[in-house]
Amino acid sequence: MSENDDVFAGTSARSTKHSAREDDELKHEVEGMVRAGRSTHAEEWNDPEPVAEGEPDVDSSPADTLVGGVPVGMSPDAVVARAELARWLVRADFPNTGAVLVEAARDHRAPDAVADELSRLPADEVYERVGDVVRALGYPTET
Repeated sequence: MSENDDVFAGTSARSTKHSAREDDELKHEVEGMVRAGRSTHAEEWNDPEPVAEGEPDVDSSPADTLVGGVPVGMSPDAVVARAELARWLVRADFPNTGAVLVEAARDHRAPDAVADELSRLPADEVYERVGDVVRALGYPTET
């Protein structure tokens, strides 16, 4: 069957964990929360507890760019750079030298910017994990 066939598209959009009836019930249950943008539970005990007064909001960073905030000692740019390097280097790539990590990133079809950044690593030094690579590139890490 093709994806344009109504039967295939309708069944692929549904969950395979529940029956169609249960999927519709679950959808109806959360519909109010989605539309209201807030909890719609009738029982107060069922609502999530708000953040305590004076506690930092854990949902977003102060700059509203990174969910969960930025670790102490790191800048938002360093967090993004580390995440991007970790995205294109997998555990199986370690331990390896800088030159091999550049080739591994290219094998994983990493963008040229990532490969260029990794090419700044000394070619003969061995790196055990992404954190070692980030530190060798001069990005700050958590304190």
